[in-house]
Amino acid sequence: MNHERFEASYLIETPLDPEQVAEVLAGEQSCGTFARVEGETDELRQRARAVVESIQLLDVGAEPALPNGWMARRGMMQARHCWQRARVRVSFPVGNVGANLPTLAATVSGNLFDLGEVTGLRLESLTLPANYRASFDFPAQAIAGTRALTGVHDRPLLGTIIKPNLGLSAEATAELVSRLCEAGIDFIKDDEVCADPIHAPLADRVRAVMRRVRDHQDRSGKHVMVAFNISDDTDAMRRHADLIEQEGGSCVMASLNWCGYSAIQTLRRHTPLAIHGHRNGYGALSRHPLLGFSFQAWQTLWRLAGVDHLHVHGLQGKFSQTDEEVIESARDVLRPLTAGRDDRVLPAFSNGQWAGTVHATLASTDSADLLFMSGGGILAHPDGPAAGVTSIRQAWDAALAGETLAQRAAQSPALSRAIEFFGKKG
Repeated sequence: MNHERFEASYLIETPLDPEQVAEVLAGEQSCGTFARVEGETDELRQRARAVVESIQLLDVGAEPALPNGWMARRGMMQARHCWQRARVRVSFPVGNVGANLPTLAATVSGNLFDLGEVTGLRLESLTLPANYRASFDFPAQAIAGTRALTGVHDRPLLGTIIKPNLGLSAEATAELVSRLCEAGIDFIKDDEVCADPIHAPLADRVRAVMRRVRDHQDRSGKHVMVAFNISDDTDAMRRHADLIEQEGGSCVMASLNWCGYSAIQTLRRHTPLAIHGHRNGYGALSRHPLLGFSFQAWQTLWRLAGVDHLHVHGLQGKFSQTDEEVIESARDVLRPLTAGRDDRVLPAFSNGQWAGTVHATLASTDSADLLFMSGGGILAHPDGPAAGVTSIRQAWDAALAGETLAQRAAQSPALSRAIEFFGKKG
């Protein structure tokens, strides 16, 4: 029998005794319910029940973070209560779950977000024993494989996103890809809303784009990694991945939250291509500080599905995340999940990124192991996409050399123009 345990950490808010609520949480997600039932012997509980390992009392809220019908029916929402917040650490028997990712996710989250005893609950972190982690999928390419495929070894990978997001034909997309390849880009991806549109069917787009990528590789020796958005039903994703591999491609992209754990696991086991994990929809799971998932727990589950790259958003970007959250997210994916094997994945910075955010990105991560993607920051450059790529490359060269942006801009017209154009928009 496997006696190993994994741990989850939660942030809770409750007007009740946090110790009591922690026990309810542990019981709800293992062998218990709201009352002890026939068959729930002491021996069974010893074997299968989750255990509250620690409770740390935090601050007290002036009002509940979330509505709660269970408490409202008891008149508790109108009364004056102490809305105590606490951090609760719970361990679960590995044997309850086994190597079953959807059930692992259900065990550490599941019905907890609906518990009547809480007015806030957030899964903050998830830690696994090394043997248990090894029973799940690993990335096929990750950082080292992505670097080997693209031939980029001593600096961050520079990427962009096809813009306009929608509307371009397969041939027009391929022409843009050709221009970006010639400009020296390392990585190109589809937008998350562009998968298999009528005006540019995925199969046509793959063939047209990869013809240009192969031509460029034949001329230059450089393989540009293109992440085609294959988000679809599982059978279709496998077919799409097969076509991309046949055409000489090296990467696929999937909208993780909408495809689901099982589909991504199936895709991982089916293809050696790098899986570029897009996080769209994560805000719905995380934006309220007392509800949903923190990034550490979210990214842990997806890494168990075998993704190779994970979006972390970008510094000084256009979305709601603070720079501190973006930085910590990047550090999360650059940490091994357990000791003994390097299963780190490549953090993908994007959203509102341009040459002016490069220095902050390097300073915050203190690592060149990242993918820096700029859509508008390249494709909206006033002198065209090639100048946009040059401006990003010059900014990174300056940052890695210890130069300021202004110092390098004095020698680079493309970077100077980017600062003049995008700097005003910031």
